[in-house]
Amino acid sequence: MTHRIVVLGAGYAGVHVAGTLARRLSPADTEITVVNAEPDFVQRMRLHQLAAGRRIKAPRLADVFAGTGTRLRLARVTGVDPEQRVVALADGGELGYDTLVHALGSHGDVEGVPGAAEYAFDVAARPSALRLRERLDSLERRGGAGHVVVVGDGLTGIETATEVAESRPGLSVVLIARGELGARLSAGARGHLRRVCDRLGIAVVEHVRVESVEATRVRCADGTLLPSDATVWAAGFAAGTVAAAGGLTVSENGRILVDRTMRSVSHPDVYAVGDSAYALGDNGRPLPMSCASAGYTGRQAVASIVGHLTGREIPHTTLGYLGNHISLGRRDGILQMVDDEGQATPTYVGGRKAARVKAGILSLSLWAGAHPTFGLPRRRHRVAVASAVETFA
Repeated sequence: MTHRIVVLGAGYAGVHVAGTLARRLSPADTEITVVNAEPDFVQRMRLHQLAAGRRIKAPRLADVFAGTGTRLRLARVTGVDPEQRVVALADGGELGYDTLVHALGSHGDVEGVPGAAEYAFDVAARPSALRLRERLDSLERRGGAGHVVVVGDGLTGIETATEVAESRPGLSVVLIARGELGARLSAGARGHLRRVCDRLGIAVVEHVRVESVEATRVRCADGTLLPSDATVWAAGFAAGTVAAAGGLTVSENGRILVDRTMRSVSHPDVYAVGDSAYALGDNGRPLPMSCASAGYTGRQAVASIVGHLTGREIPHTTLGYLGNHISLGRRDGILQMVDDEGQATPTYVGGRKAARVKAGILSLSLWAGAHPTFGLPRRRHRVAVASAVETFA
């Protein structure tokens, strides 16, 4: 009997898992289907650059999976029934599965802030990044003047504010930080970040909580009103509602709770990877939503699925987090290393060297996403029927 594996989402984690499974499992008794709403591979780490006006490569998924035996279904996922093992799609179709890999990622978390969903943009998905780009273009067509407010000084907020300020110098950019700017960075890196903001003309507003977002301004809890022609929301991310609505056990922000092997703690035939997974790293702390975490959780999920289906021992792959790689426009950046507890170490690299390293990471991530089976073992393991029945009964 053919074992049906369905992978939801074709971002960094989903493409890696699907491609690797296609390389390692025999097509004689496994069928792999990838479901994605868009026809292209989206470089999420570069969506702030897309929004600011840069051209970003987007390989077609049909080309990415060509020759791998993987099936591609272009549709938006609307629901998952883990009891019946069925995925519901927006086009009215359904997909049955024996093993499900949830890799639908995350979106900007705008819950609890009035007006954020209606008036703010985010760079968590290509459609929203393109809408922000259109707004910025319209401001420039009106003479290049306008106010852009970026809410949140995490990595996404910092990268977006600096990219927009550098690419569109006629716009006035404000970056709102709930605490000290770059609080999670080392003292040296924080100083470097502040100097870059000064150089790019970014106005930093610290120790402020946003109370609401309006069509033409941002209202802060202390009463401050900031004019805004384009508000970018980067103050947090959350997973979608599909997993929770289907009855899977999730965290407060919708991420699927998994064990050390990336299996759902409530439904063992469901695996979660990337931003969809609430996984504890080797240091006992939750892995952050990041491209690096997508790689770590994806590798563990592949090892677990192959092991379960073939009756092999399941290794524990590394689940770590080494540091943050932050773009500050095209010619500057910060590489901030962290310790075993996830805290910033005094050592950091800034400037053009850091920018070149980050550019290399982006290029490598694109290449890996476009070639998910390159360099992997050609041996395709057969499914052990007894193991499959025992695991998924």
